Amino acid sequence: MSANGLSMGRGTLRALRQSLLSHAPDHAVTILQEAGYTSGADVFEAFGEWLRAQQGISGPDELDAALLNDALSDFFRSGGWGSIAISPLSGGALAIDSIDWIEADPGTTQVPMCFFSAGLLADFLGRLAGEAVAVMEVECRSRSDGRCRFLSASPDTLQRVYDEMMAGRTYEQALGSA
Repeated sequence: MSANGLSMGRGTLRALRQSLLSHAPDHAVTILQEAGYTSGADVFEAFGEWLRAQQGISGPDELDAALLNDALSDFFRSGGWGSIAISPLSGGALAIDSIDWIEADPGTTQVPMCFFSAGLLADFLGRLAGEAVAVMEVECRSRSDGRCRFLSASPDTLQRVYDEMMAGRTYEQALGSA
């Protein structure tokens, strides 16, 4: 995404995930999330460079909030990640939706698989918000959902959502009580 950075394509990301799941299944999710989280700083820096070049503004803090959704979608799409749409949900959460997200491998699993992206988005969105946020994927094209949907909220809120989902509730139900 940056002229000074290294780009990782869809094939590389899928091969990394598959290798970790095959050779280190007990640690794959954590490794992918941590790697994604670590890359968030570089992606945020690239977003600032992109804003200067494409929008003529000095950085994310100067971006009009009304333009944020389109700017983020254009940025991620132009970097090869896919388009996104951000919308507020109840319980203080945001939904980040994509019908063409790069990490998804449609129809290959029964569980959400965009672990690298969840980590990347957590760090990136936390930098954008100026506070810690957590990100959890709740729908995934890898399991044949129509989109990848990531939830972003405070770590406490997403922990409650996760706990309630493990108890059999949907994330929508959990957010209604979060």
